[in-house]
Amino acid sequence: MKNQTTISSILIMSLSDNQKIIYVLFIVFLLIYLMTVITNVFIIFLVISRAHLHRPMYFFLGNLAFLDMSYSSVTAPRMLFHLTTQRWSISFQDCIAQMFFVIYLANSEAFLLSSMSYDRFIAICHPLHYSKLMSWSMCTQMMSLVWFSGLLMPTIFTLCLRRLTFCGPNFIKNFFCDLPHLLQLSCTDPSINFLVLIVCGAILGTIALMGTFYSYVRIFSTVFKLSHP
Repeated sequence: MKNQTTISSILIMSLSDNQKIIYVLFIVFLLIYLMTVITNVFIIFLVISRAHLHRPMYFFLGNLAFLDMSYSSVTAPRMLFHLTTQRWSISFQDCIAQMFFVIYLANSEAFLLSSMSYDRFIAICHPLHYSKLMSWSMCTQMMSLVWFSGLLMPTIFTLCLRRLTFCGPNFIKNFFCDLPHLLQLSCTDPSINFLVLIVCGAILGTIALMGTFYSYVRIFSTVFKLSHP
C-alpha cells in the first residue's frame, strides 16, 4: 500500500532564536565540518598514494574515513544552510532521503568497525597466515558485505513507511530527519514500524557488536598468554 501524505515540507527545530548565537553556531559547525572533511580526505589520499599503506588495515581505514566524511556530509551542509537562510524547513522527500542515508552510513560504519577488529584479530592471533587469510580478494569481499549489510536496515524502514499516512503535524524536534521523529508525524498507527525498528536494530546491531566483541576477546586472550607464558 502506497503512503498518502498531505505534508509537502517538514519544519525542523531551530537551534536558536538569537541571531548572534546563530552566527557563532554557523562558524563553529562550519569549522568542525571542514576539519572533518579535510582530515578524512587527507587520510584517503595517503592510503591511495603511499604504496607502503596498501595493506588491509589501511584499506579499511580509508573506507572508514570515507564513511565518516559521508555521514557528516548528509547532515552538516543542510544544517549550515538552515543557519544561513533561517529557513528551517525541508521537503518531505528530502527528509526521507536524509533519513535513509543517515541510517545506511551509520550501519555500514558499525559493520566496518567489526571488519577492522577481525583484521586485527587475524594479524595478532594468526600472524603467519595473515597474508593468506586477509588477501585483497578477501578484503574486497568483506567491504562488499559491509556496504550490503548497511543497506538492509534503511531499505526495510523506507519500505515500511509506505504503509503510513502523513498528514501532520509537520514539526520535528531535531536538527535533522531521523526515523523515530519522522514516525511521530504519522496519522496512522506506527506501532509495526517501531517494532520493525527495534527488531532489525537489535538483530543487526548484535551481529556487528558480537563480531567486534569476539575479535577483541581473542586478541586480549592471545596477548595475555604471550605476556604470561
